[in-house]
Amino acid sequence: MPSSEAAARLPLRAARRSAVHPLTLLRRVEMRNFGGPHCWALPPPYPVRMIRFAWLLLAVGLWSAPRPAPAQPGPARLVPYRKGAQWGYADRRGRLVLPLRYDEAGPFVDEVAWVRVGPLYGYIDGAGNAVTPVQFERAGTFRGGRARVSLPGGEAFDINSSGQRLTAPPEVLEEDFMAQGDPVRQGGKVGFRFTVGHAEVPPVYDEVRDLYHDGLLLVRRGPKWGVVDNRGRLRLEPQFDAITAVEQNGYQFPIVEQQGRFGYLGADGKLLVAPKYAAAEPFVAGVARVTTAAGQTGYIDTDGREYFE
Repeated sequence: MPSSEAAARLPLRAARRSAVHPLTLLRRVEMRNFGGPHCWALPPPYPVRMIRFAWLLLAVGLWSAPRPAPAQPGPARLVPYRKGAQWGYADRRGRLVLPLRYDEAGPFVDEVAWVRVGPLYGYIDGAGNAVTPVQFERAGTFRGGRARVSLPGGEAFDINSSGQRLTAPPEVLEEDFMAQGDPVRQGGKVGFRFTVGHAEVPPVYDEVRDLYHDGLLLVRRGPKWGVVDNRGRLRLEPQFDAITAVEQNGYQFPIVEQQGRFGYLGADGKLLVAPKYAAAEPFVAGVARVTTAAGQTGYIDTDGREYFE
């Protein structure tokens, strides 16, 4: 039988054993015969069973430790920014990122953008580094991983986003957008029956065009165009001379024309930008090129914010 003093120490020892951290079973030693790196070694007094249990606790602790959230892919998108006669690139808050050193600049697509210096064009990446020399007489915006360029002598060819010449012909892009339903004709007028939800737009219009997304239709009554949703409700009364949507950007943000001025429709079928520009191009990579009534050219984003002054 243990002495009274030893018996008094037994609960304390048991408590210490139950609360031991796995790392307390390890001591850090220097392995000089391996070039000096540190490693974990076990002191000899502990039994093998306790050592295995300590390693198990350590592994569970490391596995359950909080992990940082994965980084979001893709760099921040830059927008061509114009000040006076010079162009650079700004972030979405309008802060200048790449300096004003170009005579003209295009949108970033596939992380590459065309720029003009003098009469010739080249391509840059998001850090402003040259992807190609400034050597082209014409330079297109990238689509499907390739862009069309031509040299001053007239030679034309495609390049990839690394600036390398492509010899293989472009692949035929498949149609990604399915029609939302079918037209319904009655008494010389046309309506629309949606496949999803079976909603129906009454046949009271002279022409109906499917936007292929968001349950929106372009409708014409007489010479004027408007927008109808998949419940048959007018989002915009027929009042525009033309509404133009293009396949290249998925028919998003159609251009509206009214009395010689241009604006854009939003994804909700309402005006994103009222017709005020003298010229407007389709959105590409989240930005669109516009020209003001005073002849100033610049870009806007999908919130209608202007990146020029």
